[in-house]
Amino acid sequence: MSFLFKSSNGAATEKTLTLEEQQQKINELRKELGEHSSAEIQCFLSDASCSRFLRARNWNVQKASKMMKSAVKWRTSYKPEKINWDDIAHEAETGKIYRADYKDKHGRTVLVLRPGLENTTSGKGQIKYLVYCLEKAIMNLTEDQEKMVWLTDFQSWTLGSTPLKVTRETVNVLQDCYPERLGLAILYNPPRIFESFWKPNISYCWQIVKPFLDHETYKKVKFVYSSDKESQKIMADVFDLDKLDSAFGGNNPATFEYNSYAERMRADDIKMGSSCNSNDITLPQGHPHVSADKEANNGDSDASSEASFYSGTESPKHEEGGSEPKNG
Repeated sequence: MSFLFKSSNGAATEKTLTLEEQQQKINELRKELGEHSSAEIQCFLSDASCSRFLRARNWNVQKASKMMKSAVKWRTSYKPEKINWDDIAHEAETGKIYRADYKDKHGRTVLVLRPGLENTTSGKGQIKYLVYCLEKAIMNLTEDQEKMVWLTDFQSWTLGSTPLKVTRETVNVLQDCYPERLGLAILYNPPRIFESFWKPNISYCWQIVKPFLDHETYKKVKFVYSSDKESQKIMADVFDLDKLDSAFGGNNPATFEYNSYAERMRADDIKMGSSCNSNDITLPQGHPHVSADKEANNGDSDASSEASFYSGTESPKHEEGGSEPKNG
């Protein structure tokens, strides 16, 4: 099986790894990571998860190990799998981010983002809600999928809708903790200037999003305009139009309704709480890690506490005016 890589100078090079070679790299990474008593972290350290971090670091075990250890520290401290609906319900009131009740034609979970509907000023709260949405999107992937679709609606969006600091922290979350999770990004009715600037390595827009899009980024980002019949064909190729929201050119008249969505999310909370499946596997009853670390897991899971989002991790923090995020 071949994988596409970026060389140090940014050019794409192709490398072939057999399944045996891939497994060998995963086994090497596991030795680097060591043992963990937390059931949630054991779930996170699945083969599929190790593979994603290895791919994000071009199958370099040392680099993947450093990246994954940082992610383990973050998950141990932040406890993303413990965030529940009541923690973030106020962030969801406008439908600025929500998991669609349909998947695309490839079985990928669809996250709808409407940044023009931002309703809070707390950067920590906004990131916490994003993490909650990512965890639930991953939990609802089909067995043969590990990537999701981001469908971003730019209605009512302005340059001031999302502060730069929050944008950069969003990039940090995606590149450091959820690598290789985004399969397709659809920008629906974005400002036309976005598309004209969408050229590798020269535009600010590219610099912001390149860390969490996979290697052939320009193929993964689609610009769709409601007034352009040609670009609307993209929606028909990706989605079942009878399920797709009418706001995106589909035939489904349903819109985001807060109360019914809250019910869905509470059901997801129960589902996530009943099994260790935040990243790919469920531990069987009787597994030695199932009962481990109960005290930590029952502790305060408020991820928007006084500590910085990346407090205690090796992940970088990019403040306003700082350097652009590293490639992930």
